[in-house]
Amino acid sequence: MIKNKKLVILLCAVLAVIVAALIFLWVRYGQNMQSYECTNYAMGTYVQQTVYGKNREAAATAAAKSIGQLEDLISWRIDDSDIAKLNAASGSVWTTLDAKTIALLQTSLDVAEKSNGAFDPTILPITSLWDFGGENQHVPDAADIKKYLSYVNYKNLRIDTKKSSASLKYHYMAVDLGAIGKGAACDEAVAAYRSAGAQSAIIAVGGSVGVYGTKQNGSQWNIAVRDPKSSETNSVAMGTISLASGFVSTSGPYEKNFTKNGVLYHHLLNPKTGYPENNGLISVTVVCSSGALSDALSTACFILGREKGTALLKQYNAEGIFIDSGCRVYVTDGIKDRFRITETLYTLAGK
Repeated sequence: MIKNKKLVILLCAVLAVIVAALIFLWVRYGQNMQSYECTNYAMGTYVQQTVYGKNREAAATAAAKSIGQLEDLISWRIDDSDIAKLNAASGSVWTTLDAKTIALLQTSLDVAEKSNGAFDPTILPITSLWDFGGENQHVPDAADIKKYLSYVNYKNLRIDTKKSSASLKYHYMAVDLGAIGKGAACDEAVAAYRSAGAQSAIIAVGGSVGVYGTKQNGSQWNIAVRDPKSSETNSVAMGTISLASGFVSTSGPYEKNFTKNGVLYHHLLNPKTGYPENNGLISVTVVCSSGALSDALSTACFILGREKGTALLKQYNAEGIFIDSGCRVYVTDGIKDRFRITETLYTLAGK
């Protein structure tokens, strides 16, 4: 009887230890697995966040705030933004700017130089004519494109890092950071997650995605690559990228476009011609360690085409996926093992 009582006590003690261990594991890991999801609107698009960890909601709130602050600095549409002030002072005085604005302008100029102007932050005089996504999108007169194209030249955007200032050399010049802003917003979000102590997170700002931290089960993040032939209202994936960390940006003519007299016009304008680029590509996805850089490079590579675009990516140790109008998919060597086609319409092509 006494032995049975001791056995019962022992079994209860073991059970108590197991229960305590399970409670600890649930508190330590189970709670962290919970996610906080939210959707906001900024940078002219939807911002979607999924954040994990005990500070998930605070981290998401901090990320949204940081993105809003960045937009207030770099959007040319906001009257008192840094870029609006810079544009208003074109051809006259230098303008003192926030350090974040200066950094993005520097990145923009670096990509502009290395891409030989395929990416150009001073393209606003031309994009304003087309007004993609606006109330007056239309095909501009050829004479107007020729006139305002003379004001598009990144070499006339000057930066003084010591004084944190910049200037546009001539009147009528203007900067548009729309082709780098969404990726930069992902950078801001990841920095906010880190500061807030989030466990892990994924954020999508338009065509740019950023991932932070390690997933609880140790697996990599699966980032969908949009099917460029799917509609805006019913977009689907054509493949996935497995990513442990970093940023992904995709550029394609499906983002902003309109049709006139049976011709599709899209927002990816060639800074040298002032017209939408038509080189046979329908999508370019770039993977690298910087959100801003991935965004700028996806635009530059789309304009350059596959061969020159691939060469540009090598200069930044970035990887890319190029899709042409024949649904052939070209993937750079560094990402081939992490990319998988899921839509049978597309085929992996050789070099």
